[in-house]
This record gives sequence, C-alpha cells and structure tokens, in this order.
Amino acid sequence: MLRKIKILQAIRQGKVGGGETHVLDLVNELNKAEFESVILSFTEGPMVEKLRADGFKVYVVPTEKPFNYKVWKAVRKIVEQEKIDLIHAHGTRANSNTFSTAKSLGIPLIYTVHGWSFHPDQSSTVKMIRTLSERFLVKMANRTICVSQSNLKEGQSKFPMQDATVILNGINQQKFNPDLSFKDIKGELNIAPEAVLIGYIARITAQKEPLNFIRGIAKVPTHLNAKFLIVGDGDLKVEMLELATALNLNDRVVFQDFRTDIPDVLHAVDIFCLPSLWEGLPIALLEAMAMKKAIVATEIDGINDLINPNENGLLIPIASPDKIAETITLLIENTELRNRLGQQAGATVREKFNVDRMTRSVEEEYKRLVPLT
Repeated sequence: MLRKIKILQAIRQGKVGGGETHVLDLVNELNKAEFESVILSFTEGPMVEKLRADGFKVYVVPTEKPFNYKVWKAVRKIVEQEKIDLIHAHGTRANSNTFSTAKSLGIPLIYTVHGWSFHPDQSSTVKMIRTLSERFLVKMANRTICVSQSNLKEGQSKFPMQDATVILNGINQQKFNPDLSFKDIKGELNIAPEAVLIGYIARITAQKEPLNFIRGIAKVPTHLNAKFLIVGDGDLKVEMLELATALNLNDRVVFQDFRTDIPDVLHAVDIFCLPSLWEGLPIALLEAMAMKKAIVATEIDGINDLINPNENGLLIPIASPDKIAETITLLIENTELRNRLGQQAGATVREKFNVDRMTRSVEEEYKRLVPLT
C-alpha cells in the first residue's frame, strides 16, 4: 500500500477570496488515496469554517503580516506534529510565514502566486520592497506556480524564475453549471424578474475599484430597467455604502454581505462587472463565465488571459467610471450581444479552465517533489 503524501496547504486568511476558493476546490479534488491535506490559515473566517465542515483538519495561526517571525515557531510545531511531507503556500503571506520552517526541516515548498504583491498603484519605494520580497520568496521555493501566463511573464521580467510553471485556475463546473435549478434570488431581494441585473461580487478593497464602480452606476441612464447587486465585504464597504447614498443610488443598488450561495446569485445576474486594478487569474470572473454571464472587466494582466474583447466579454480601461457606465449601458440595451458573449464565456471555461485539469497538474508537481513510495 502506497504511503500518502501529506501536504500543508497554507492560505493567508479565512475570509473568502480567489486564492482561498482555489484551495477549497483543490483539496476537495485531490486524489484522496494519494494525498492528504492539512490546512493552515493565518486568520479565522468563513473559508476556515467551510474547510472544517468538509472534514479537513485546519489550524489557525493568527497574523495579518507577511514575514512575521513571531508565528514561525507555531508553524514549525504544526509541521512537525503533523509529519508534513510538503508545504504548498498560496500567496505571499502564506509563503513568507512558512518558508523558514520548510528550509529548516528540509521539506519541499511550492509557492502558488495568485497575483504578485507588487502593484501598479504603489509608490516606487513600496513596489521595490515588494519586488525584492517576491524575488526572495521565489528563490526559497522549490517550485513556483503562476495561475496565468501574464503573471509568469511579469515575474520573469523582474527576477530569475527557473523553477516555475503555469497552472491555470480551474472552476468546479458541476457546482457552477448554468443548467441546474437555482433559488429565486431576484424574488428574495424584491428585484423585478424583467429587470436587467448587473452583479459585482468581490472583496470590497481598493484592488477591486468599488468606488469607481459606484460612480459608474451613477452615470447609467435611469430610464433603463436595470438593478445593481453588490455582494461582498471589505475595508471599503462603509465608504461604498456612503457614496451610494450620496449619489442617490439606494433605489438602484442592492447591497449584500458575503454569501455562500454564489451559483444562485450568478444565475440571477445578467451582466458581471469586475473593474479591478490588478489580478492574478480572477476566480470570481471564471465563476461568472462558467455561468454564461456577459462580462465587463478591466484590460489588465490576468484578465487579458481570460477575455478576448467582443468575443467572450468586453474590456474597459482601469479607473474609468465613464467606460463602466458606457459598456454596461450597451449590454443592458443589447440582449443579443449579452447572450452571445455569455455563451462564449461559458465555452471558454469549459475548454480551458476546469478544476480536474488544474488538480491533476498540481498532483504531478507534488509527485515530482515527493515521489510516492
């Protein structure tokens, strides 16, 4: 009987985000006869609760800081206690707080980059520090996985990445299947069945441009039969709510906190908008595409890997409320275009971004570093 490879799946937080959703799908899809996953999160939250409900052992070592040497001893204790064979760190915070344990114990480390920590909106000093940090973390890892080709190219343009590969994010298409039956979300939220519903489902942080999305909504003509559904939580939520009130949008916009029934929500949506400033390969966008929704998203690395303009979605420049409004208005008024883009979006996910393909590729990386014996 083969011994299972025991993997510590390290995630930065227990809140729901793209990287955390990726881990949830990955650990559930891994071959349980060959691999056993133990989860390490650096905060509590709904994702931790979901993983525990799915039967996984989950440890929480609280910190919201990268390179927090104060938690490294606790991490090492978990790895030794669980007899971990390999650490798979998802994101900068997870890698920066596990690499020391991996190196000191001689355990292989895989680093999955769900988008680099250096961003276009940062000062030159912050960007330089973040770039040097990422260079170091890539060097510490035995293998680096990028979730999009553009993320790999961006990393290669800044530092050596000899032991790197691309494994595209995958979506569970049994869960995100538009042909299933779903709850009546419009009815639940008192939205007229015939209204065109525009969805924004994201962590409400600066990365996702929530305030410019609200400013864009204010520029969509009021005579159109459209409603806007915003689902999520984050540090800009209060400011987003205040701006919607200031712009007299409360009768057009429905706000919801984080929800677990995202397939139901996406089924109700007609147009999905993600006006991010930067991305790795956004899971939320892939989920909307799998549900055959018309996409409006920013023309940035990560999203460019998914969307071919006018084929399976529409792309807009960053930080442009005018373009958000103009493009959403076009899709509200053109049902045929909405349907065509949605059908093509669904086909794109079916062909390239399925969770089974993703998981088998990750399993090969595990076996390469820890051969089954």
